[in-house]
Amino acid sequence: MNLPLRLLTPTDAGLAARFVAALIGELAPGFQPDLEAMTRTAQTLLATPAVTGLVASEDGHDVGLILLNECAAIYAGGRFGEITELYVLPERRSKGVARQLVAGAVELAGKRGWTRLEVGAPEQPTWARTRAFYEREGFAEVGPRLKRSV
Repeated sequence: MNLPLRLLTPTDAGLAARFVAALIGELAPGFQPDLEAMTRTAQTLLATPAVTGLVASEDGHDVGLILLNECAAIYAGGRFGEITELYVLPERRSKGVARQLVAGAVELAGKRGWTRLEVGAPEQPTWARTRAFYEREGFAEVGPRLKRSV
């Protein structure tokens, strides 16, 4: 079943914050989100042209979300998109929602002239299912990411 996708706007900040908090809660059990702060951050980011997202709905209920950043790098041949968050409600998983969100992101990337989409590789073997999903959707491993807080 094809679900309708729509672009997120700053007015969707609360939705984005709730879905991202749920995602982080699954990745880091015990996480205590500050939803108010996350909502403010989402509102600020969604108001910039560099951050965009799509939400999938079913029967008037939001069931999945994908957020993207526009990046640029010489190695990528210019501008490209990075999937920063992808979350589907647990009861809607394995029903094609994430696949449709990724397909929507690919379509959006083409419209924006991005050369590619990238996503951070999840820790293995804990998130093997997540990695397998992205590989089925055409992503290829190019190496892990490291981070440093500043």
